[in-house]
Amino acid sequence: MSPHLTIVDHPLVQHKLSIMRKISTSTAEFRRLLREISQFLAYEITRHLPMTTQTIETPIQSMDAPFIDGKKLALISILRAGNGLLDGILELVPSARVGFVGLYRNEETLEPVQYYYKVPDELDQRMVIAVDPMLATGNSAVAAIDLLKESGATNIQFLCLLAAPEGIAHLQEAHPDVPIVTAAIDSHLNDHGYIVPGLGDAGDRMFGTK
Repeated sequence: MSPHLTIVDHPLVQHKLSIMRKISTSTAEFRRLLREISQFLAYEITRHLPMTTQTIETPIQSMDAPFIDGKKLALISILRAGNGLLDGILELVPSARVGFVGLYRNEETLEPVQYYYKVPDELDQRMVIAVDPMLATGNSAVAAIDLLKESGATNIQFLCLLAAPEGIAHLQEAHPDVPIVTAAIDSHLNDHGYIVPGLGDAGDRMFGTK
């Protein structure tokens, strides 16, 4: 296993993910579970945030207390499905700056097509976390990280719910410096570029579209 690849195999994460996979799971429940799992994933991916200390007064005495140091981290949602992870992470890190990369997949070529890009400033001074529920072909993730690096980001991590071996290999080949945090690695991609066994199209299941 690559040191740049982390699988969050906590029992609660795996249990909730199994419910999400079921075809009978409703849109509302799918959305709720994705938000809940995103918080477990965020806990893991922010484990190495830089820290400093400040002197504070407790009701008993003063102490040097630990606080997160540096610029606010930047969360980058790869639209549209990335927003399902974004909401949960922001509950944990409400001061984070937020950006959006709009990409859709050409269903014939499976290549990403960009339609929107808006990110916080000073990315070179922030931890940047790109979020997308599915790392399938890896094309969208690679394209998004290409754009983030062009904007100056140097400390980038990628967070997803599910990954396929093909997507992991593609992302690691294109950006070997970008750690990946996921809840599970599935078997493979089918002929349409969907993760197997997967859970279907995360965006459609989250928003109730087809």
